[in-house]
Amino acid sequence: MYAAGVAAEKGKQVILLEKNAKLGKKLLITGKGRCNITNHATPEDFIDMTPGNPSFLYSAYYSLDSNAVVTFFEKLGVQTKVERGNRIFPVSDKAQDVIDALARNMKDQAVTVRLNEKVTEIITEENIVKGVISNGKLIPADSVIVATGGLSFPETGSTGDGYLFAKKSGHTITDLYPSLVPLHTKENWPKKLQGLTLKNVEITVKNGKTKLFRDFGEMMFTHYGISGPIVLSASRSLVGLFNSGCIIQLDLKPALTHEELDARLLRDFEKYTNKDFRNSLNDLLPQKMIPVFIQLSEIPPNKKTHIITREERRKLVHLFKNLNLTITGTEGYADAVITAGGVCVDEISSSTMESKKTAGLFFAGEVIDVDAYTGGYNLHIAFSTGYLAGKNA
Repeated sequence: MYAAGVAAEKGKQVILLEKNAKLGKKLLITGKGRCNITNHATPEDFIDMTPGNPSFLYSAYYSLDSNAVVTFFEKLGVQTKVERGNRIFPVSDKAQDVIDALARNMKDQAVTVRLNEKVTEIITEENIVKGVISNGKLIPADSVIVATGGLSFPETGSTGDGYLFAKKSGHTITDLYPSLVPLHTKENWPKKLQGLTLKNVEITVKNGKTKLFRDFGEMMFTHYGISGPIVLSASRSLVGLFNSGCIIQLDLKPALTHEELDARLLRDFEKYTNKDFRNSLNDLLPQKMIPVFIQLSEIPPNKKTHIITREERRKLVHLFKNLNLTITGTEGYADAVITAGGVCVDEISSSTMESKKTAGLFFAGEVIDVDAYTGGYNLHIAFSTGYLAGKNA
């Protein structure tokens, strides 16, 4: 939608072919229906938050920064606000307002929108685009922009069509993985904590002794493992490593050193001196987590706190600071925010988004092998690459 508006603004006759019966089906579910449009960050910050081929996006990020995206939407009547982590949302908290604004812009620029259009092939002759086959009919075109998304949330229409179009036109598709996705754990105890959210915790992803990722924030336990913002971001560092026994290490008290936590435990044990161990953790842990924590500590639940040994206390401190989970897999594309992998960036011009193999063929958004962490960065990739593709097509 963004690319179509930009191309039409340049005076081109533009047709948008939408597979679904309505526009923006995937946009509607972003940010839990609130649509995290972009992030109030500099292009350099965007580069830092893009693990998937960041250097390819220099031109895109500098051609259309977050201020330009905010200005674009505010001109179309969508007022925005900045929330935690510099995430930018519409003031209304409605993704539909973002979709309506993009639709209004296309109408203003005289873009022809066709719904229920199933494109099956891009027609080329001697490596030059000639048009597409949609619903069995040829639609001639001098330029074609492929903005079909990846494989995540397939019920929205993201079923990998763009990868097939790219492959048929001679492009390489890199390995594809669900990313920003909830994780499965080998351990079963997270199931007992299903629905419990922990705030202000730190997670570290380790592959053997190698630290792959570290973040601080909010996470949640599920019936299959773990989810939540910091877990989704952590999943990106695990792409392709799910069979290698990677560990996620939870630090439940990152603000305290081992010594400070030990002192805190001592104070709590003095406070509950004649109580059973199971009744001494109320000030440090959510109620739901205490039985699991006791089980993992291997300290008898009915042991009186005043006879807990120094060694047992040390073990408790270690558990608070190093609660380990073995990652075995993900919830898959059905629950993945994005797809990692896609059309190889070596075969696309980073300054125009045009194919280096087929003249007139452009790519934008998630179909390209680029991806970022959560926080509005991936939608910004869509807008900025869409901008370059529209401008140059």
